[in-house]
Amino acid sequence: MIASPAPRRPTPGGGLAVLLVVTVLAALAGPHAPALRGLLEGGRAGIVSPAAPAAPAIRTPAPGAARAATFALGQRGKPYRWGAQGPHAFDCSGLTWAAWRAAGVTIPRTAAGQLAGLPRVRGRLEPGDLLIYRSSGPSRRHVAMVVGAGRMVEAPGRGIPIRSTGIRRGYLGAVRPGAGR
Repeated sequence: MIASPAPRRPTPGGGLAVLLVVTVLAALAGPHAPALRGLLEGGRAGIVSPAAPAAPAIRTPAPGAARAATFALGQRGKPYRWGAQGPHAFDCSGLTWAAWRAAGVTIPRTAAGQLAGLPRVRGRLEPGDLLIYRSSGPSRRHVAMVVGAGRMVEAPGRGIPIRSTGIRRGYLGAVRPGAGR
């Protein structure tokens, strides 16, 4: 009798890797949406061949940004605890600090320190960027990390586990750890 193989278990974090790849591909395909739509609807008629290719306006992401975003997403569901910086619980700035530390980049520990001590974002938000908001908490600041198009991950406060949500408007500033390195 031949033994059947053990059932395969999903790779831990495999879904995060797929999410990150899909997000990057969607961002790269965005400028080409009309041509891709035309290709799907009517064959090659949607493809335009330019006389001379334009130089791409692709920005080099901050070093470690993908690793930091993947780390932060991997903490979803863990509890919020004031002053915690992992591995079992985090406060908002402890989460961003630990994520960038896992990516090999040292940043200030507090949300106020991150806003004051890191380079401001010029242009579009990218995964790994930090958004600082006003808060009614003891530090008067809250920080979240951009993890994809229109999405952020945050440790919102007592009683609410770390979560991924849509980016909220009204942030005080956006900073980019690792910029210029």
